[in-house]
Amino acid sequence: MQAFLKTGKSNNTEKTTATETVERRKPPAPWVEKYRPRSVDDVVEQSEVVAVLRKCVEGADLPNMLLYGPPGTGKTSTILAAARQIFGDMYRDRILELNASDERGINVVRTKIKNFAQLTASNTRPDGRPCPPFKIIVLDEADSMTHAAQAALRRTMEKECRSTRFCLICNYVSRIIVPITSRCSKFRFKALGEAQIIARLQHICELEGVRIDPDAYKSIVKISGGDMRRAITTLQSCYRLKGAEHTINTDDLLEMSGIIPEHYLEDYLEVCRSGKYERLEEFVREIGYSAYSVGQMMEQFVEFIVRCGSLTDKQKAIICDKLGECCYRLQDGGSEYLQIMDLGCAIILALK
Repeated sequence: MQAFLKTGKSNNTEKTTATETVERRKPPAPWVEKYRPRSVDDVVEQSEVVAVLRKCVEGADLPNMLLYGPPGTGKTSTILAAARQIFGDMYRDRILELNASDERGINVVRTKIKNFAQLTASNTRPDGRPCPPFKIIVLDEADSMTHAAQAALRRTMEKECRSTRFCLICNYVSRIIVPITSRCSKFRFKALGEAQIIARLQHICELEGVRIDPDAYKSIVKISGGDMRRAITTLQSCYRLKGAEHTINTDDLLEMSGIIPEHYLEDYLEVCRSGKYERLEEFVREIGYSAYSVGQMMEQFVEFIVRCGSLTDKQKAIICDKLGECCYRLQDGGSEYLQIMDLGCAIILALK
């Protein structure tokens, strides 16, 4: 009362104003999360998987599932969307999600996963509506789990099949042990096509008010390689860097993503054709001053060599073999300068 008499305002109004200020300052969500599919029908391209999951959602039941395929194709988004449709408001309480950032050794399987799997689930929601009497455990990037942890998980899947459904997500299905794969329905996610990625990017650009050159969409598709997550992240990063008033073009995207312009690859091959080691050393020094990644250059150079029509099949084989050797050394911590020089010397010998 005293505060009201002195200021003419109640404390409740001050608290409300403070709360509104905090909400206004809340940072915007990344576009990858903001435009993540909220239902199974929103998932792009994976028509067979969507058809099966739609039937599962309608019947309020799920089998144990193994989702595998390239990154950024919607594996995690699909199972989370299905769980959201099945459980509704109880979605957070009925799902346990573990990814590669979590410790997932055999001890975690025996404690955290096992304890969650043993919990009983009610068949009604707090408001009285029916709800499926099971929980879902999502193990993202399951191919990074040790064989001992997978073996322990197999036993848990076997014992808790009535109250818990397991969904394993991975890039390489060959790294999952056979006893687990035989207990799961397997769904392969394929890389997204150009039309689907462009359509999604256009939808985001319209909602966010992004100015972009029409030709830049194909550049994003080429950069992402069928990875929707990478495509959206590249678009948002470029938009934040250049500003809302700037029209995004292909050069901006190449600069943002670290992709090396193709003329550098052409110049590198021409320098090797000259057969002069002094020119090769000078060109490699120039690449270093440009701050381009040698690993990225070698990754692009593989495709460039395969498409090059002026090289024989034998020359391509020799160069690609050396490329693999140099990439292996780079991953082991080898010097970028030495690897690109070694590759150049091998190309000079192959072209003689």
